[in-house]
Amino acid sequence: MRIQATLAVATVCLATACGTTTGQQPVSPGSGTSVSQQTAQGTTSPTPAPSPTDTAPPKFSAKVSKVTREQVKHSWRPGCPVPLDGLRMITMTYWGFDGEPHTGRLVVNKDATEAITTVFGRLYDWRWPIYKMEPVDAYKGDDFDSIDANNTSAFNCRAATGSSHWSQHAYGRAVDINPRENPYVSADGSVAHKNARKFAKRPVDAPGVINPGDRVVKAFARVGWGWGGDWSGVKDYQHFSAGGN
Repeated sequence: MRIQATLAVATVCLATACGTTTGQQPVSPGSGTSVSQQTAQGTTSPTPAPSPTDTAPPKFSAKVSKVTREQVKHSWRPGCPVPLDGLRMITMTYWGFDGEPHTGRLVVNKDATEAITTVFGRLYDWRWPIYKMEPVDAYKGDDFDSIDANNTSAFNCRAATGSSHWSQHAYGRAVDINPRENPYVSADGSVAHKNARKFAKRPVDAPGVINPGDRVVKAFARVGWGWGGDWSGVKDYQHFSAGGN
């Protein structure tokens, strides 16, 4: 009888696999392994690893500081319509034609800093491209050379083009943006800079170009600045200034 009882217990144990099952064994994830998920068919598939997140681009920044005589040794001189202490240097971020953020500098009148940082902050948020941004002193105050380098600049103590009167640039209340893509076009349609001639007519669909009524023109209009592209006769597509002169 004892032998029969023992055999009965063994039979029951075999029937229940003595604590094992015929199904999937549980998996305990260890260090460096991925957790598996059981599918409806009973097979397993690895849980995808989370994708790495891209580093967010830096936010727009602008720092306003006083200008030293050394910083404007070519563009300012005694007798200019704005005193040296009436100028400010804005060091700010912008998006380049390479699709990367850069840091540039503009010299402007101290009463123009808010307008300029407001508009260029919007351009940055739009990732609207600017080729280069540095004071005209990097070109020894030569406006032609600065334009030829497609440099965005502001203050320069000089007369207006074709005039004996002071330009708004001489007051630090004007800025020229991407002058190659946005050239100065004479009344006869001529353009002084060879690298800009293909951009002489509007509209133009290209990076860094300013077209009539576009969001760049509207952004400047919101701060009370006018566009040279709206002038009759000559067209100064690169030029924005307080009052539009």
